[in-house]
Amino acid sequence: MTDVYIIGVGMTRFGRYLDDRLETIARGAVDEALSDAGVGREDVQAAFFANTAQGVVEGQHLVRGQLVLRALGFESIPVMNVENACASASTALNAAFSYIASGQGDIALAVGAEKMNSKDREKSFAIFDGAWDVHDVDGSVRRLTTLSKDLALPPGAGQNSGKRSVFMDVYASLARYHMHRFGTTQRDIAEVSAKNHRHSSLNPKAQYQDAMTADDVLAAREVSWPLTLPMCAPISDGAAAAIVCSAEKARALGATRAIRIAASVLASGSDREADDLERHLCRLASNRAYRIAGVGPADMSVAEVHDASAFAELHQAELLGFAPIGDGGRLVRDGDTTLGGRIPINVSGGLESRGHPIGATGLAQIYELVTQLRGEAGARQVEGAHHAIAENGGGFHHYEEATACITILER
Repeated sequence: MTDVYIIGVGMTRFGRYLDDRLETIARGAVDEALSDAGVGREDVQAAFFANTAQGVVEGQHLVRGQLVLRALGFESIPVMNVENACASASTALNAAFSYIASGQGDIALAVGAEKMNSKDREKSFAIFDGAWDVHDVDGSVRRLTTLSKDLALPPGAGQNSGKRSVFMDVYASLARYHMHRFGTTQRDIAEVSAKNHRHSSLNPKAQYQDAMTADDVLAAREVSWPLTLPMCAPISDGAAAAIVCSAEKARALGATRAIRIAASVLASGSDREADDLERHLCRLASNRAYRIAGVGPADMSVAEVHDASAFAELHQAELLGFAPIGDGGRLVRDGDTTLGGRIPINVSGGLESRGHPIGATGLAQIYELVTQLRGEAGARQVEGAHHAIAENGGGFHHYEEATACITILER
């Protein structure tokens, strides 16, 4: 097994691109990654293409990667299509990592591209319907309702809700459970969201670039209590990409800005009890990643986590070991997760504010962390960053994500 490095990254600004085709969106990220790596299309030996939505939105259920990458000038090489719900892009990186580490080749492309926005708005929301067991929707709803039944909702909660993905109700149920069990407050969750909106104001590739206060977040329209609109990831279009290569090839290319992938761990959930958070798949996967990389939570300089809702960031910070389970609210209250804090989280703005084109999100996290470890993040730079961790989850099953990928990078 050879060491694997990221030698190039690229990313579009996330947003709404109703009039652009998927290959147009992907081109911006791929071209930037190739240029950043100093290699050409002819140097890429395999590609791993992440996408989740084009079957629902456009009817392109199959061969998406072959079509998009052919339009971008890649011919004859193996192309693997990757669908792993919101964890698709990190799974594509995991596959590219494995391809290089096993010696099958020495340069590969991982790319995630998504066009979720449609003039038919119902199609955009329908994307999420298949990310849990479609044969057990009633059972899933019952489990989640039971999970959060002991926390009384405040007067008026649920009266101002609008159109939303089913996953905002999932996250709301998990948040209410956490609030009841550990004393987390709605303001704690709002502070996470406000932090991420402040961070995104420093990120020129973020979908939203306006800073917000916690009071602004709390005053916004309720989506699913305790979540308000700024606490929730938007529907987004965009792409992100990475060029990975072997240590030998990186040396041959003189890649002085290369970042090593110290661990890439892909995991699925289990039938654990709801209260057994030590067996949460992200807890188990991150512990394994730390062991492989030979580091621990205290060694991390910066993190990107899957904050499809602001509550998810608070909870993932616990699962990654940055605070005891149940103590994520204190972490944000103490300012530990903000830029300049002990462990800055989602300096990019996170899914809530940078945006969340599902099939691109995991590689957008990698784009941010590589930029941080290179010391090239400008106004949002984490001083002296040397190790970074990304958590990217996808789908939902029983009481947790159906799948998750943990990536640890080192300078």
